[in-house]
Amino acid sequence: MFAHTGQAYTVGITGAPGAGKSTLTDALIGCIRGEDAEVGVLAIDPTSPFSGGAILGDRVRMQDHATDPGVFIRSMATRGHLGGLALATPQAQRVLDAAAIPWILVETVGVGQVEVEIASAADTTVVVVNPGWGDGVQANKAGLLEIADVFVVNKSDRPGVADTVRDLELMLDLSVPGSWRPPVLQTVATGGAGVAELWAVIGAHRAHIGDNGDLVRRRAARLRDEVRAIVVARLQEQVGDRCRGDAFEALLRRVEGRELDPYAAAGELLI
Repeated sequence: MFAHTGQAYTVGITGAPGAGKSTLTDALIGCIRGEDAEVGVLAIDPTSPFSGGAILGDRVRMQDHATDPGVFIRSMATRGHLGGLALATPQAQRVLDAAAIPWILVETVGVGQVEVEIASAADTTVVVVNPGWGDGVQANKAGLLEIADVFVVNKSDRPGVADTVRDLELMLDLSVPGSWRPPVLQTVATGGAGVAELWAVIGAHRAHIGDNGDLVRRRAARLRDEVRAIVVARLQEQVGDRCRGDAFEALLRRVEGRELDPYAAAGELLI
């Protein structure tokens, strides 16, 4: 079905746990359905490192659209995969794309300072923070200035929103300017305040990267990364095949006997 993909537009929604990503995603679904467009939602939930299970709580927060035939919602567990996504997320995006769904929303698991994989999986990345979440330096440490196309200060009816907006704007002032400066928006997703403005900005960003060619470049980079990942995965399978059996054990005995050093042994395995 790969030949039938490439038309859907993907919006990634990421941020710290508890920032309101699910509620904001639910509100964006309403905006998309208001334009009579279909939407697919991939909601990634964390997997317990102890039990291996997942609550899949996004199904609880998106019940307003659960019975809408124009909305497809799929909760996915990370199954221990880091980066904020599940390993199957890109393939699930491809299935929705091939099914001619024009909009795909990918909501990541709550991310920390290094789990920014969504930037390579989405056309527009929305980073959600809360008032008092941290200063602009924290955002810079987390790499969010590099991945964010839009910043959203959600729960903006709480104290500290002005300080959070100011800190983000300050760090954006100090960052390397590009052709698109990520806007900093304020929303209260539970009541819908600011969601229409966010949807308008997503549309503006789509138009911007479509006009200057960034959309084509982003998607080409995404395919390049995917092909590399497949190559690495297949090489790892080959490594597993070579690093077992009698020949491998005999080679290890030569290393243990100081006849070969580990690099030379690895070189023999790679011949």
